[in-house]
Amino acid sequence: MLTVSPHAYEITSPDQLGEIPPGVVVERAFGLDTSRHLAIRGKYLHWMAQPDRWVSWWPAAVWTGMKMIRKYQPQAIMSTFPIATAHRIGLSLQKRSGLPWVADFRDSMTEQGYPRDPLTWRVHRRLEEEAVRHCAKAVFTTVPTRDMYAERYPEIAADRWTVIENGFDEENFRDAENGLSQAPLGQDGQLTLVHSGVLYPKERDPRPFFAAISQLKNAGKIDGKSLRIVLRATGSDGLYKPMLDELRIDDIVHLEPVVPYREALQEMLRADALLLFQGSVCNHQVPAKIYEYYRAGKPILALADPAGISAQMLRDVGVRDIADIADQSAIATTLENMLDAMRRKARSGVAREAAALNSRKSRTAELARLLDQFIK
Repeated sequence: MLTVSPHAYEITSPDQLGEIPPGVVVERAFGLDTSRHLAIRGKYLHWMAQPDRWVSWWPAAVWTGMKMIRKYQPQAIMSTFPIATAHRIGLSLQKRSGLPWVADFRDSMTEQGYPRDPLTWRVHRRLEEEAVRHCAKAVFTTVPTRDMYAERYPEIAADRWTVIENGFDEENFRDAENGLSQAPLGQDGQLTLVHSGVLYPKERDPRPFFAAISQLKNAGKIDGKSLRIVLRATGSDGLYKPMLDELRIDDIVHLEPVVPYREALQEMLRADALLLFQGSVCNHQVPAKIYEYYRAGKPILALADPAGISAQMLRDVGVRDIADIADQSAIATTLENMLDAMRRKARSGVAREAAALNSRKSRTAELARLLDQFIK
C-alpha cells in the first residue's frame, strides 16, 4: 500500500489503523498540502494545486511506487479517487511498469460544471481521458456514473467499466454498539439530528437548509429547547459560523469538531435522526455515509435533488422525508412534518434486512473477484 506522509493531512487519527492487517506493507511517500505548506500569507498560485492540493506527492510517490514494484512484484496496480493526484500516480506507474491498472474512480471526476473552477475542470478532464485509455478497469460506485462514462467514451470497450458500490463495516458498528449509552443525545423533550462528515459548500450547499431553520424558528415552530442539529466535522466551520450567527439559529444548529470514528458512529446510533446533503451537481453520486445511515437504523432527512441517484436509493428503502436541497420552502415543510411524525413515533429507520445487503464484506468480495482477473 502506497500513501502520503502524515504531515500532508490537516488532521490525523490513529483509531482505524488497527484495521490494517499485520502483513500489509505500507509505504509513505513525501507530500505537502499546497494550501498549508506552500502558501504565503494564506495565498498560493492556482497552478500549484492542480490537479489538487497534494500534487507535490506525485514525484516521490512514483519513485517509491516503482521501488515497491521492483521489490514486491505485484500483478496489478490500483489507485483511488477522489484525490486526483492518486490517479496521476497510478497512471505514471502503469506507463513505467506496464502492469494492469485498476482506476477506482468511485464518483465522476468531471461533469458539466463540475469542478466549477475552469482550470481544475480542464486538468481533471485531461487526466480522466488518459486514465480511461490506460487503465485495465475503471470502477465506479453507481450505475448512472458508469453509464455516463460509457457514453462519454464510446470508443472504450464495454467490459472496461464496472460498478462496486460503497458499503458499511459491520464490525465497526458492532464495536461502536459495545458499551453504547442508551441515553438520547438531546435533553428531555429535545430531538437531535446529526450530519456526520464533510459538508462541501458547493456540492452540499447548506444555505437553503439554514434559511429553512430560520423560517421555522421565526414562525415559532422550533427552538433550541425542542431541536438540536449537530453538524459534525463539516470542514468549513469558518464559513458556516457567520451564517448561523446572522440568521440567529446558532442555538439550534451546532458546529462540532472531528471525533474518532467509533465516537462518530456512536453519535449516529444515539441520534433521533440523521441528515444527508447531496446537491444536483452530484446526481450520479451517492455519499458513502448513506450506507452507514442505513445500518444506523435511524430516520433520515435527505436534502437532495429528487432526480438524483441518492434520492432514488432512499426512496427504494422506504425513506419518506426527502426535500430538494435547493428549495428552502420544501425543506421547511419536510422538516416540520418529519419532526411532528417523530414525536408521534411515526418514523423509523431503514430495515436491518435492507441495510445488510450493503455491507463492505460483500463489496470486498466483489473487488477480490475483479482483482483475481489479473492473477497469472
